[in-house]
Amino acid sequence: MYDVVIVGAGPVGLLLACELGLAGCSVLVLEREPEPHSPWRADPLGVRGLSAASVETFYRRGMLCSLLTASGVHDDPGVDEAAPPRRVGHFAGMVLDPAKVDVAALAFRLPSPAPDSLMTSLEAVESVLSERAAKLGVEIRRGVTVSAIAQDDESAVVHAGEHEYAARWVVGCDGGRSAVRGLAGFEFVGTEPQFTGYTMLVTIADPEKLSPGFNLTPSGMYIQMPTEGHIGMMDFDLGAFDRSRQPTRDHLQAVLRRVSGTDVTLSEVHLVSTFTDRAMQTTTYRQGRVLLAGDAAHIHSPLGGQGLNTGLGDAMNLGWKLAATVHGHGPDGFLDTYTRERHPVAAWVLDWTRAQAVALRPDAHGQAVQGLIRDLLRTRDGTTYVFEKVSGSSIRYDLGSEHPLVGRNAPNFQLRDGTRLGEEMQDGQGVVLDFSTDRRLRDSATSRLRYVAGTAKNDLGLGAVLVRPDGVVAWAGDRDFDRQAFERAVGQWFGSAEFEERT
Repeated sequence: MYDVVIVGAGPVGLLLACELGLAGCSVLVLEREPEPHSPWRADPLGVRGLSAASVETFYRRGMLCSLLTASGVHDDPGVDEAAPPRRVGHFAGMVLDPAKVDVAALAFRLPSPAPDSLMTSLEAVESVLSERAAKLGVEIRRGVTVSAIAQDDESAVVHAGEHEYAARWVVGCDGGRSAVRGLAGFEFVGTEPQFTGYTMLVTIADPEKLSPGFNLTPSGMYIQMPTEGHIGMMDFDLGAFDRSRQPTRDHLQAVLRRVSGTDVTLSEVHLVSTFTDRAMQTTTYRQGRVLLAGDAAHIHSPLGGQGLNTGLGDAMNLGWKLAATVHGHGPDGFLDTYTRERHPVAAWVLDWTRAQAVALRPDAHGQAVQGLIRDLLRTRDGTTYVFEKVSGSSIRYDLGSEHPLVGRNAPNFQLRDGTRLGEEMQDGQGVVLDFSTDRRLRDSATSRLRYVAGTAKNDLGLGAVLVRPDGVVAWAGDRDFDRQAFERAVGQWFGSAEFEERT
């Protein structure tokens, strides 16, 4: 019996497998597709943008250099100061101006080797994670279609054809049309679509008739990507197109002509995929011994590119908690914090994409919203607000503390000896950063925590910080902090035992 069976070998499933493998769990990943390589995962169709938190995840696990190389990035990011963001995203095709982001207003921002964002591909992300998973002893079986799931109080069994795979826990990371979600009986609720979207690689007879980049039109939106013939478009048909059938050249040409307002001609269609802005989420991320992560738990329009980042956040949040539960370290109800923390994040993402769909509507209502958003984006405050949302830097879990840093992604503190917080997290442990001169927390950590003491180049006025394995601040104390509050936080998240020290 495995500790965990993960269904789905995309980025979310692979990252979760790596986190569990790093924590010493036995993991089997089942993937429906027989081969990992696909044009939909490679550049240009598989291009995705990673947020600051997602890039930081790879840095904290020692995979950033591999990811940069796989993504074709060879620049050496500067870390002497927190540089202004270079890529800031968009809202409903309205691109943000990096110069209008008020860097001074970004909370708890410190220099880091991890860039604020990274343009990469699904293929690059999966290759890095697959290599790490293999090193950690994770088993991946491809060409496996899950047909049934049975569970009791102690374990679950995944049925795939003539094969059965038993595990203490099963996690569905199998995408928006998740088999696990349906088989385990999760309730899936939300809103129906306003549009059908298309992503395609085509040969265009007269490409000069289309404008480059994002183009909002009276009939919808189309995007002409940098790669020749790579087109995206959104047709506000209330999701009427039957996505079970492949769109024809004539259909695609008609939609593109209507949306672009041109008589452009498509000579040939090489690849095409459809999507909608249907926005739905399961009411919980756990049913007994079965959990969900990524698109299996929540689906929405790809506007803003936040689906992958949300899924990676799910995997990081769940991984260490599930591992602690497997090893008997997690207190009663520990896994329930996964839904409690991540469900509101995905709910916000769904609302964010719904708002963008409204702004794109080809009617007076959409045009009014577009005008309002454009006015906001002409201001520093408006641009900074949207940047914080798009980048994920505004995400904060409610962990019951009034300290503004608690529940946020931890800044990359650097000690005077040059050591950075991210480098101390590569083994998947939580970290106690003790900036106090008397090292007053030295005897309060546990075997699942690394104790790091020393003065920081910039401690943000703090005396100590407790960081969970997923990089979230579980407790923060000013220079005159309450030791008992720290010990309560340690007990809540890590229990009590001996600790590993680095001074």
